[in-house]
Amino acid sequence: MKFTILTLFPEFFQGFTESSIIKKSLDRELIQIEIKNIRDFSTNKHNKTDDYPYGGGPGMVMTPQPIADSIRYVKEKDPGAKVVYFTPRGKVFTQEDARGFAREGSYILLCGHYEGVDQRIIDKYVDVEISAGDFILTGGEIPALIFMDALTRLQEGVLGNEESASDESFSENLLEYPQYTRPPLFEDLEVPEVLLSGNHKEIDRWRLEKSLEITERLRPDLYEKHLGG
Repeated sequence: MKFTILTLFPEFFQGFTESSIIKKSLDRELIQIEIKNIRDFSTNKHNKTDDYPYGGGPGMVMTPQPIADSIRYVKEKDPGAKVVYFTPRGKVFTQEDARGFAREGSYILLCGHYEGVDQRIIDKYVDVEISAGDFILTGGEIPALIFMDALTRLQEGVLGNEESASDESFSENLLEYPQYTRPPLFEDLEVPEVLLSGNHKEIDRWRLEKSLEITERLRPDLYEKHLGG
């Protein structure tokens, strides 16, 4: 799987590509990440990438020329890549979406800034608009990190335990059960006895009960979805 990031702030992604599962996946060539600075494609003599919005209003809008040229540049080498634009008005990204996107081959991740990008870029080049949630961020870089991380961990061979990706929150519209590790007693709090029993059938039953309990309490919307409501 390949991600090509179009951004005004390439340095934002440095730590992400040099840490944890992402770095291991890059080293093992399970994924590819390429970062392109949108400013490098500007034909303006000052490499300007934004301008005042037509009709007035606060803020600036990213101009279409450098974005269009950067997308075309990537498409010349990877014509099948889908363009994803991160915006608050997009569909809120879910684990179900991640599983669907993880089956595709490559993505161009467009990170907007200011008041967003010229609508003509969305109309002509963007395949899907995604939101990280019902809140406003400074730019699309953080949602791009979320998107890449969520898809990467679903790629075959990325996680040490292949069951991990299917045994976590949201996999069955349930939040994950509580997790414990050593020591068995910490600050007067004990690990539930069933987890020390070695009885895997009882452990599975306990975990399901806790997942149901936590989901009903914290995310009743997911709980209803799990029940088929």
